Amino acid sequence: MYQRPPVPDLTDQQNSILAQEWPRFSTGELTRRRAAIEAVMVENDVSYLLLYGAGGRGSAVPWLTEWSVTTEVMAIVTPGERDSLFIQYFNHTPFAERLISKAEVNWGGASTIRTTIEELKKRGAAGQRIGIIGGLPFGPYETLKEFSGDVVNLNAAYTKLRLVKSEEELDWFRIGAALSDLAIDALQEEMRPGQTEHELADIVEHSYVPHGGKSGIHFFGVTSMTEPHLYVPAQMTSNRSVDVGDIVFTEITASFWDYSGQVLRSFSVGSDPTPLYQDLHDTAVEAFDAIRAVAKPGNRPEDLIAAGQLIERNGFTICDDLIHGYGGGYFPPVLGIPSRREEPAPNLILEAGMMMVIQPNVITTDKTAGVQTGECVVVTEQGGVSLHRAPRGFLRV
Repeated sequence: MYQRPPVPDLTDQQNSILAQEWPRFSTGELTRRRAAIEAVMVENDVSYLLLYGAGGRGSAVPWLTEWSVTTEVMAIVTPGERDSLFIQYFNHTPFAERLISKAEVNWGGASTIRTTIEELKKRGAAGQRIGIIGGLPFGPYETLKEFSGDVVNLNAAYTKLRLVKSEEELDWFRIGAALSDLAIDALQEEMRPGQTEHELADIVEHSYVPHGGKSGIHFFGVTSMTEPHLYVPAQMTSNRSVDVGDIVFTEITASFWDYSGQVLRSFSVGSDPTPLYQDLHDTAVEAFDAIRAVAKPGNRPEDLIAAGQLIERNGFTICDDLIHGYGGGYFPPVLGIPSRREEPAPNLILEAGMMMVIQPNVITTDKTAGVQTGECVVVTEQGGVSLHRAPRGFLRV
């Protein structure tokens, strides 16, 4: 029987965060965020800001208020006044009241946007410019625009605030990465021929849930290495059973609150990789290392793409993103290589403290076979430094 280990390789500081009943950020960190968001408001001549989230999406809400988005929620931010949260499900408000100390917690009422507007009226916001961060649906947007007359989209400005992580944020992301690594350890220990993809997902979730981890994604691809028919993992698991001679390739994200890692690995089942799969994986590792080496401050997305083009020189291509920014959202740069699709590189200069997932999903050009490898790294002067400790290489079970 697999014995669940403690979360490995965490510092004393990270362990102290993980051990808290309800982990919170320091006053200094929250003050830093508040100053950054209020500066954006000043730059855009906005005195009132709405943060919107629903269904687990809307990272600005927890970043500023520490309320993890469950159902629909709106937060009002007005400099010099206490924030107000409007949560649509009434039964979610008691927990929010226990958790949140720096904002008023309210039920969203019959209509979250109309309840929010009533509070905005009290704050003198009628007819004023109102900023919005989050994916506000069209109906609430129209209602807000009628009230305000001038709604300002601040999502791009918010994204810029999240690209470079503070040291305190990185502690939380490293916890999320360590929880994600537990899933790789568990798969290597527990995966057996005859198990379905559903059972693989069960192994994954059982590895980190006892430590407070929350499932983000666990995508799996399972196919024969001698007669392959799959080149990228699927987003839903199936009843397809693992067999000797298969490859199992996976992408896993476990979260610690709203802070997660992302780790990608390939496993051969009961046999060595075939020559084709070994070539695919060797190319993926070579590409990962080449990209990581240039993930330094001052370099540009074009440098990362150039490093990854060795995949094409080796006669292969990719399906999944080569790289994407990470940590609080699906951030720039999101990059491929020309053989995947033609797309312009974003106008961006790498900075120390940015996070990205390097994930070469190297595939055959006929789209019959592929592998996954990679993980989340932080941009440093020495290149990309991994947040993960899961074993690298073509893993065998």
